[in-house]
Amino acid sequence: MPEGDSVLQLSNKMQFMVGREVTYTSIRVPRYATATFTGDYCENVWPYGKHLFMQFGEQILHTHLKMEGQWSIHYEGDKWRKPGFSARVVLKLANTPRDIEVVGHSLGNVDVYPIDNYYDHIEHLGPDILDEQWEREGRDEAIRRILARPQRSIGAALLDQKNIAGIGNEYRAEACFIAGIHPSDSVAAIGPELVEKIVDISHRIMWANRNSPVRVTTGVRRAGETTYVFGRNHKRCRRCGTAIYTDRLGGPDAGGEEGELERIIWVCPHCQPRRD
Repeated sequence: MPEGDSVLQLSNKMQFMVGREVTYTSIRVPRYATATFTGDYCENVWPYGKHLFMQFGEQILHTHLKMEGQWSIHYEGDKWRKPGFSARVVLKLANTPRDIEVVGHSLGNVDVYPIDNYYDHIEHLGPDILDEQWEREGRDEAIRRILARPQRSIGAALLDQKNIAGIGNEYRAEACFIAGIHPSDSVAAIGPELVEKIVDISHRIMWANRNSPVRVTTGVRRAGETTYVFGRNHKRCRRCGTAIYTDRLGGPDAGGEEGELERIIWVCPHCQPRRD
């Protein structure tokens, strides 16, 4: 699932839409089959955590990529790189000599609503970790939300978009390793100081990668050397040489909550000893 940095980069890529008139709309979701932006101009495109928003006139198109979503951009008449049946949103934007076609394939969520309802749709989300005002407006609130539930695992708390919007499984794994924290430990076990530390590390590594096409947390861009633990099951820890292992966290069968997704965690048992 794309994390906050991927959606930020996607938003940057889509800025060409701003100021262009929509000449064709096809939303292939039954609930919004009659919705249209045709004749409206794209006013804004922006991310919030893992969500992407586009404003057309007084309406918002709100999408989430989930696991397989992708936006494609090409000129009208060019062959699509993805099959037509996977298209959930098709927009054509005025351009000379040929209109530009923007197609959202396999999008996990698609919503259309008036701009006045925007805050109703994001009020459940925590602060966006890649917001430029994070240090001033987001950081302390995110930490407060995590500390409010001390018995929850820090790994589950970091992935909960109601606490912090934008962190995904890869950044969670890397931030926990860098902080020396086992993701299964409870918030109470690691304490407020380490909660602050891991939130700050998460922000720092995500901010450093916000414009990078390749995520790097080790400082080394060579293939196979960009992460400490993520995707490295059974390989040797870059710090101590101990074999990295995987486990599962989240979901009712793994000590989590009802409705919470079970996700893989990557851990070095020496560098990330259990505290609980």
